[in-house]
Amino acid sequence: MATQADAQELAALRALSASIGLNPHMTQAAGGNTSLKAGDTLWIKASGTWLKDALSDDIMVPVAMAPLLEAVEQRDPAADKPQAFAIEHLNPRGLRPSIETTVHALMPQRVVLHVHCVDTISLAVQADGEAEVARRLGGIEWAWVPYFRPGLPLARGIAEKLRPGVDVLILGNHGLVVAAETVAEAEALLHRVRSLLARPARATAAPDVAALTALAGDYRLPADVKAHAVALDAESLHMAEAGSLYPDHVIFLGQGSVVAKPGEDVAGVIARLGMAPVAILFPGAGVLMRGDASAGADAMQRCLADVTARVDDKARLNYLTPAENDELVNWDAEQYRQKLNAAGTA
Repeated sequence: MATQADAQELAALRALSASIGLNPHMTQAAGGNTSLKAGDTLWIKASGTWLKDALSDDIMVPVAMAPLLEAVEQRDPAADKPQAFAIEHLNPRGLRPSIETTVHALMPQRVVLHVHCVDTISLAVQADGEAEVARRLGGIEWAWVPYFRPGLPLARGIAEKLRPGVDVLILGNHGLVVAAETVAEAEALLHRVRSLLARPARATAAPDVAALTALAGDYRLPADVKAHAVALDAESLHMAEAGSLYPDHVIFLGQGSVVAKPGEDVAGVIARLGMAPVAILFPGAGVLMRGDASAGADAMQRCLADVTARVDDKARLNYLTPAENDELVNWDAEQYRQKLNAAGTA
């Protein structure tokens, strides 16, 4: 760190990051990232790490900002590999910077918070989401950025939308970015925006654990009982079955959601599909996870329930296209993050 003030702000950012990471309504698994600019260096969360671990583990990576921003400006593919811009002598563990480092570098403010807030995502997947956000965020300088793959495409999309004074970004099918000059100001802005975008979740009945256990085979119950809600609400189930709504769902759970047909058990679903999906939704009963499903998959199954329960059941939704799904699955940066997740380090 360049100064004692920078060190104090980084300590404050770590504490805030851990708090954000412990709130499943704010971000999930290895999703979301935070950063602090100290002179020409950007300190940002490492790819594959969890924000909740910010106080117990060294998850921040130093990046040289000027060459990274030049690569973005020139549309240089190198900008899609931010590890090339990490400052090696300050990064003894060789961690990779977040795949969304370019987003943080582009924002001129000193502190940037990017979260996968379920209230924001529930609006960001609706075709009328921008209009609904505009109705709620009067008096705030914000911009709507349509969906682009995280990395250089998203950075270019943001660059086209940025204007002086903007400190809030709503990312279509993705999440929320807030930025400020201090950690305290960024935290206050985050809570203000979240409260303005908050939406009530539709209530559901309790899962039928006995029925699920009878159907399970080698599958298990989700780590969080709230993950079942997506299979217990007809509107949520319909939304989930229709496709993938945001990138981290694809990364941790696969494309779309698998819904069991009437009378099917786990073995029947696997036989029908010719593969064993990470999660299976049983209408009216709940959800089962594959026995080897990662902690990240569990977190994202809960996220799916939280997001779909907040979406307006009359809204038309924007789903990721087959090409966008494939782009995420085959992207080197995400394969790296999945490798960390499978190894239990994420």
